[in-house]
Amino acid sequence: MSAQIIRRYGDPVLRRPAQAVTVFDAALHALVADLFDTLDAAPGRAGLAAPQVGVAARVFVYATAQGRGHVVNPQVTARAGVQTGDEACLSLPGLAFPTPRAQTVTVTGADQHGDPVTVTGSGFLARALQHETDHCDGVLFVDTLTGDPRRQALRAVRALFRPGS
Repeated sequence: MSAQIIRRYGDPVLRRPAQAVTVFDAALHALVADLFDTLDAAPGRAGLAAPQVGVAARVFVYATAQGRGHVVNPQVTARAGVQTGDEACLSLPGLAFPTPRAQTVTVTGADQHGDPVTVTGSGFLARALQHETDHCDGVLFVDTLTGDPRRQALRAVRALFRPGS
């Protein structure tokens, strides 16, 4: 297993909804291990989705003080409350903006063996679960912003990721 190159803003794989996983085999096990290796190589980060390493599959890993795990074919099935805090992304390095999210969420899916998984988290874990599920849907956290934070984020993204830079 090995750390993978993280795709950055502008890579089309980040904007396409990922495909549902239908085969739970050694290749999926290797992908989950590679995602963990890549996440562990980026200290302080809470999650990583397969599209961020160029794989268009609905898979993500997470690691917070509240727990560590992975979800295949994630779906947010419950949301409660509201939190706003700075959010960042490995695919948008150096940028962080206040991002509204649900305070508590439940995500359902499967593990790498195909067994059902349900993860419920609050606070930072809830933020990570929502962020990574969004990646599987082709959504970046800056897409969820509104008002002045959205304008600031779009200016920063254009400055950081203008063609040729």
